[in-house]
Amino acid sequence: METAAWENFLKAKERFRRIVTDTDQSLPGLKKIQQKLADNRSETSYIVETPVVYNSALDGITANDTIKLILVADNPGRREQAKENRRYLTGPSGKIANNFFTGNPSLGIDFLKNVIILNKTPIHSPRTIELKTLCSIDEKKSSLITGELEKSQKNMADLLLQFHEALCCPVWITGYSEMKKGGIFEAYTERLKTIYKLKEKLLNSVFIYRHFSMNQFIIDLKKQAHIGENTQASLKRIGKIYRQRILG
Repeated sequence: METAAWENFLKAKERFRRIVTDTDQSLPGLKKIQQKLADNRSETSYIVETPVVYNSALDGITANDTIKLILVADNPGRREQAKENRRYLTGPSGKIANNFFTGNPSLGIDFLKNVIILNKTPIHSPRTIELKTLCSIDEKKSSLITGELEKSQKNMADLLLQFHEALCCPVWITGYSEMKKGGIFEAYTERLKTIYKLKEKLLNSVFIYRHFSMNQFIIDLKKQAHIGENTQASLKRIGKIYRQRILG
């Protein structure tokens, strides 16, 4: 990275830490509520260790690294919040994403070296859909959690723009369906619309896709690819279509 880009990257990273710390402090008792969700799972339960998760993978990036893509996922799941990880996309979705880039060398992106990962909120839940349950499981704290969840989404949207301006690389936002009106991440979408309104050049490098979870991204890519169209062209076209649907 050039000096200015590196300095702005560091500023964005510190802002990320503040967002996580402030959100965590604003939600006392969140860990107990998250543990209830974890204990009620039909699969094996787990111990909630990190209620609000900062992506520690960012701390391993140096000024000598080349970041070619900012990838935005949903929120930290079981593996991401575990003490030994505290990184984004470390579960099955992350493996699918890594395999995608490995299997498409023409894109020129090493998922482990050239990509930084953000989320739409740093608040943990076993599954993204369970963020809704998280907001309603404790009646006394329902409005507080709902408010902080929306606030965290707006903060993470602002953070994305800050990283985007610092790194000047493409942005892939995954999880298209929950960004629609009435979706879990509607607040994130509405904030993006506001902050990118006068940033046309940057907005043109934002692309929206299905989630990597359960191979949705790859299935949709294959389904919508045109005959004779290379992967890069398909990605650009599909990502632009979804961006226009979501952000206008």
